[in-house]
Amino acid sequence: MKNSSNGALPEQNRGNSARKVIITCAVTGSIHTPTMSSALPVTADEIAEASIEAARAGAAIIHLHARDPETGRPSAEPGHFRPFLEKIAKETDAIVNISTGGSSVMPLDARLAPAREMAPEMCSLNMGSMNFGTFPMLDKYSAWKHNWEPELLDATRRTVFKNTFEDIETILEDLGEQRGAKFEFECYDLGQIETLGYYVKRGLIKAPLYIQFVLGVLGGAGASPENLVAMKNCADRVIPCEYHFSVLAAGGKQMAMAAMGAIMGGNVRVGLEDNLTIAPGVLAESNAQQVAKIRRIVEDLGLETASPEETRSLLALKGRNKVNF
Repeated sequence: MKNSSNGALPEQNRGNSARKVIITCAVTGSIHTPTMSSALPVTADEIAEASIEAARAGAAIIHLHARDPETGRPSAEPGHFRPFLEKIAKETDAIVNISTGGSSVMPLDARLAPAREMAPEMCSLNMGSMNFGTFPMLDKYSAWKHNWEPELLDATRRTVFKNTFEDIETILEDLGEQRGAKFEFECYDLGQIETLGYYVKRGLIKAPLYIQFVLGVLGGAGASPENLVAMKNCADRVIPCEYHFSVLAAGGKQMAMAAMGAIMGGNVRVGLEDNLTIAPGVLAESNAQQVAKIRRIVEDLGLETASPEETRSLLALKGRNKVNF
């Protein structure tokens, strides 16, 4: 949360009660491919099970992509989302956050189709166009389960993830104003934080904000303490209202950077979308294993994990009774 101008601690830090930390789990994403880890969920049942386990381990928010159940390829088909959304809603009270990112090869209308149909409490929103390079992972594997995997990774050499100003305004209107979603504003560099500040000042985005500082993606800010401090300082300077922030790091610095974010007063995101390991060189067995680890770190720091209902209150979400699944 943003500190007041006089340097006082946020209200929830005062007194004897421990500050609440929101854990988000991004269970599958569109970056990693089935060859890379057998733990990566692909089918609706696998995504649902991974999400339910992550929620039970302490994740208040589940950030969701879908995949074609036959091939494991990233998908934005609403029909691939609904089966696991219904199961997650039945088995947990976790907040469902549907990605509007899809992948860099998907057009905007395709990326927005699931959230337009399901009207979730939260959606992700990348705050700008960018080079989003996953092609370095090609060097780590010599055999692939599916032909589409190396093709999709290689395509990131020549494609741009596109979210123009017009695209951002469309998402804010369609999913925010019309459907009542709040956003996980994904910011990959300082310029995207500046863009977020611009839209707050124009009145298109209202407090409280939830900003995700994304570190470690080739084309964005690297996963370093210096970059995280710079992004937090930028947000304090250009966001003229109450905001909460979270930290994710793609790759092996996931836990260290998340822990730093918690120490700085923020929240955390883990999950197999962002990182496939649980320790250096050791593949994670599940999303829940990562959630359990970051929860231990957070609690060892003297903090508490926020429940879904506490998170709904902090972020002023519309509630589960207003979604379409």
